[in-house]
Amino acid sequence: MWEYTDKVKKHFLQPSNVGEIENPDGIGDVGSLSCGDALRLTFKLDENEKIIDAKVKTFGCASAIASGSALTEMMIGKTVTEAEEISNQQIADYLGGLPKEKMHCSVMGQEALEKAIACYRGTTIEEKEGELVCECFGVTDLEIIRAVQENNLKTIEEVTNFTKAGGGCERCHGDIAKILLEVQHQPQPEEKQPQLSNIQKMRLIEETIEREIRPSLQLDGGDIELIDIIGNRVIVATRGACSACKSAPITLKNLVEAKLREFVSPDLVVEEVSK
Repeated sequence: MWEYTDKVKKHFLQPSNVGEIENPDGIGDVGSLSCGDALRLTFKLDENEKIIDAKVKTFGCASAIASGSALTEMMIGKTVTEAEEISNQQIADYLGGLPKEKMHCSVMGQEALEKAIACYRGTTIEEKEGELVCECFGVTDLEIIRAVQENNLKTIEEVTNFTKAGGGCERCHGDIAKILLEVQHQPQPEEKQPQLSNIQKMRLIEETIEREIRPSLQLDGGDIELIDIIGNRVIVATRGACSACKSAPITLKNLVEAKLREFVSPDLVVEEVSK
């Protein structure tokens, strides 16, 4: 027995906006009666592209009916562009959560919305694009990859919960496992460091020296002076005890350069002026 929230029960027993709009601006059909769930979404716009009405006809389980009902409530009052941002997770959150085994119902709602918007814009969404992985439910590799990436899925069970793939004969479990491994091992894009102006870079270097470096050097009677900044080269001079210390080059590398790279830029190189 599934554990449904009160809001899921409400939208199942008393679904909102049931039916179909005549002459809709957008229409989206997803699912298949042979797979157990099917949903048709229609919507109507005003002159400002704001959704003034949305209706849904759903054949399926309680979660499917509730997801379609919730989606219409979330859409009405939004512009097409705003409605386009509605995700399957937002549909589930709107309902107070769905059983993990029923998350595919919220995905079905999101897909219906995408198709309805594509219909309005006169564009097309390729049907079953990609290679078929799950023959029982007609799920392709690209559908699985998308679900894995958007919902951070880690296991075959989670993939089944979100897409139904693997929920029948289970012969595709090996292929799903391969897809999971491929997606999880894709290199993540590195975050770009914000470009600093010369003045910003100089101020950050001065602040880091004052806050992170000079106090440590002064504990041992040493000090450091910033001489110049040339591109990514930071020219410094050691003072006090540091100027005569044989370990000064190590200090410059392991303390000064390390701190400047941590707090300012990983490209900085510290150089000491000739004595």
